[in-house]
Amino acid sequence: MAKIALITGATAGIGEACAHTFAQQGYDLILTGRRLDRLEKLAHHLNDKYNVEIAVSSFDVRNREEVTRSLDGLPSRWREVDVLINNAGLSQGLDPLNQGSYDDWDTMIDTNIKGLLYVSKIVSNWMISNGHGHIINIGSIAGKEVYPNGNVYCATKHAVDALNKAMRVDLLQHGIKVTAIHPGMVETEFSEVRFKGDKDRAKKVYEGFEPLKAEDIAETIWFVVSRPAHVNINDLLIMPTAQATATNVLKK
Repeated sequence: MAKIALITGATAGIGEACAHTFAQQGYDLILTGRRLDRLEKLAHHLNDKYNVEIAVSSFDVRNREEVTRSLDGLPSRWREVDVLINNAGLSQGLDPLNQGSYDDWDTMIDTNIKGLLYVSKIVSNWMISNGHGHIINIGSIAGKEVYPNGNVYCATKHAVDALNKAMRVDLLQHGIKVTAIHPGMVETEFSEVRFKGDKDRAKKVYEGFEPLKAEDIAETIWFVVSRPAHVNINDLLIMPTAQATATNVLKK
């Protein structure tokens, strides 16, 4: 029977790229996200191309009841998850703390921290019952350092970094692997979401250098997951060659 990967935030960017990569490797997939039409389109494409089984579960990770109802509602076969990729996350706004939006703060905290926790609690218990599993938490360079006006977003990704370490300790006794992947600048919907649909402003973020692509991160995640059973990569920071730190970028 094929292995199973559950990917949150699979409608675009890193999540979508992971879906392609893991389907290519023969994994059956549980794809989750808020945009059902995109999930269904992706599922049909991957099924046609790779002949893998795919379950689609549309929910907002911020909503605990939706998460619980959707995941608990999956047929028992889909609870045999081998890999969980906690990819759902976002940034809202780029304001100094004293000018920040309460709504933006709530959205980031509820998505990046609480959403990750809601999904992880359910799936980690499945993995404990199954006797194996690997959890991949998508962090950020923002979880390693704080940059101007990054305040709350950086705080949420620092929390992901801490939770990754906590999961590694708490789940050690159950033989479950846990890894954090911390990307630098990746050209996805990230900046467009941060700037609330302002595509011109988002595009300027990546001008003058070659950023990472979503596929770069997906390939890195596959490398981590495909290590031998006795090998766990706890923490990995991946940056574009042109980026040394969160704010130190070489542009032409």
